[in-house]
Formats: sequence, structure tokens, C-alpha cells
Amino acid sequence: MLHCLVADGNARDGRQDHVRATGRTSAQSYAGLLKVLATDAACTLICPADAEAALPRGADLAGFDALIFTGSALHVTEARPEVERQLELMRAALDAGLPVFGSCWGVQVAAAVTGGEAARNPRGPEYGFARGIVRAEAGAGHPLLADRPACYDAPAMHLDAVITPPPGAAVLAGNRLLDVQAIEIRRGAGVFWGTQYHPELDLDDLGAMLRLQADDVVEAGFCRSREAVEDYADDLEALHRAPRERADLAWRHGIGPEVLDPLCRRREIANFLDRLVRPRAYG
Repeated sequence: MLHCLVADGNARDGRQDHVRATGRTSAQSYAGLLKVLATDAACTLICPADAEAALPRGADLAGFDALIFTGSALHVTEARPEVERQLELMRAALDAGLPVFGSCWGVQVAAAVTGGEAARNPRGPEYGFARGIVRAEAGAGHPLLADRPACYDAPAMHLDAVITPPPGAAVLAGNRLLDVQAIEIRRGAGVFWGTQYHPELDLDDLGAMLRLQADDVVEAGFCRSREAVEDYADDLEALHRAPRERADLAWRHGIGPEVLDPLCRRREIANFLDRLVRPRAYG
């Protein structure tokens, strides 16, 4: 049995927004996905942004095989207790030698606690998809990116990003908007693998998140109006429901198999479980 700790990156208000948009929290979505990718996974969900957050009675980090950080509407540059608590959890997990995976927020938290810089991306946000992701030299042959092609797209939703990698980190992939799209970070015995993009997101969830941030999408110039955001989200949800039947939508929006195929889209999470967590857990 793989014992996975799933940390919801959102504060209480962010979790409520996410539930209204998708019907479940980010941690609940991740836990469901982990069970699909690993039938022997048992997930414990926590909300480390909350003051009252705690592991179950009698549990400690050493009792888990992996920690997974979800995305978040928070910013690591904010001096808020909700942020500081998550920085502390990341430090503690890495110091305990735990394998950690994070997408978006998780990457930024890991970089912040290991000497890197995460902040607003000066090249601009990515809404919908990170396009043209290419392996860096360190990413060639790295197990996190096993079976990814030389260039690929992935779901993405972010303003902030890792601007300066931590000392000694291995930057695995980037694109024209961001040098750090995938990274490995080590701290003591702990290992972090993560992506700035969202391999966990299905297209219907991505559509819901675009609706949730419609004003930001319009302000960034990605769509001309909220109605245009709604139309785009409708297309993504229709494509999620019938990917084979709606080849017209895939063609219109330039969405290929690395996004459409769930196994392809989720490669990094499956690789984390199979290439890092299982060897350590089952030795």
C-alpha cells in the first residue's frame, strides 16, 4: 500500500471557490486521480493553509510514502500565515526524506524553501495551456519526463512561476514564456519533482477554472470578453466529454494527443509514483 499525503494548497475561501467551480476540492480531485494511477494508493487529505490543520492522531510525516501539493490561488510572496504554514510543511517533508510532487503552487513552494525565487512571471501568464514545452539538457532521460515527446503542450493556469531556480536544482523543461516548466529539487534526503503546468487537470476542470478566472483571462488579453471565455470553456468541456467525436474542436484549438489522452496528460504524476515513490516504498 502506498500511503500518500495530499496537501490542498488553497486557503478556505479558495477551496470554496474551487468546489463551486468543479464540485470538489483540488485535494479531492488529486486523490481520485492517484487512485486511478495506483490502485494500491491510500490518500490522506490535509489543508495546511488552515491554522487548525493537522495530521491524523498518531500519524507523522515519516509514516507516508509521498506528499503531493495541489495548485492554489495564493502567492508565495504574500506574508500570510496561510502561506507560511505551507512553506513549513514543505520544509518538514523534505527534511524527513519524503518524495514530494507538486504542480503549479507546489513548484513555487518547493523553490521558495530551498533558496530559489518564485514571483509574478515577467513574461506573462499562461491561461489554458503551456505551449511548446521542450526538455532542457537535464531533462533528457530524466524519469519525471519519461515517455514525453521532445516538444509537448500541457494544461496550465498561472500568474506566478519559479523565476530563479534553487541552487543545485535540475531544470528539466521550459518554453518561450517560462524557463522552469519542470524541475527536480533536492533538500537533504528529500526529493521534489514538479511541474509548473497541471498534468492532473481534465479539460472540463480546466474549463471550470477558466470561468472562475474569466476577468483575469480577459485582462491579460487572451479573450476579448467574459462571453468569449465562456465559449472557450464550453469547447473544452465538450472535448472532454467526446474527444474522438469532436476532432473539430481539437483542430480549432490546436489540442493534440499529449493533452487529449489521459495517460499522456498525466505522465509526470504516474512517473513520480512509479519511478520515485514505489522504489523507495517497496525497496
